[in-house]
Amino acid sequence: MNKLNVYLNFAGNAEKAFEFYKSVFGGEFNSVVRFKDMPMPGVKIPKSDENKIMHIGLPIGKDMLMASDTIESMGQKLVQGNNVYVSVHPDSKAEADRIFKGLSAGGTIEMPIADQPWGDYYGSFTDKFGVLWMVDYGEPSS
Repeated sequence: MNKLNVYLNFAGNAEKAFEFYKSVFGGEFNSVVRFKDMPMPGVKIPKSDENKIMHIGLPIGKDMLMASDTIESMGQKLVQGNNVYVSVHPDSKAEADRIFKGLSAGGTIEMPIADQPWGDYYGSFTDKFGVLWMVDYGEPSS
């Protein structure tokens, strides 16, 4: 297993929150992706949500704090308690499949694990104990 990270959800203020976290921890964002920057086939993002954050990452030491905004028009509603995921980053697709299958057993799959438009092999779910998980395998950069 490569690492575990914390992934936060915000109700439209992820960018503001991360500017604050950056002011405390220092560093630079490793990515800032808005919903308008990453069109997904079959998904229509309302104009009012296009500038919301789809993904943002702030390196903190050897770890990464990551987040996105929830989009209510897509049925996502932020409720305190569903705003934190444990993000698992395995070493291979096979390990990603094993972890996803094992942890999601008896739980509720939010997004089946599959190749995603941004290039990673990713899936998310709530386990049978109510814990939110993301499994994200990205090909190592050379």
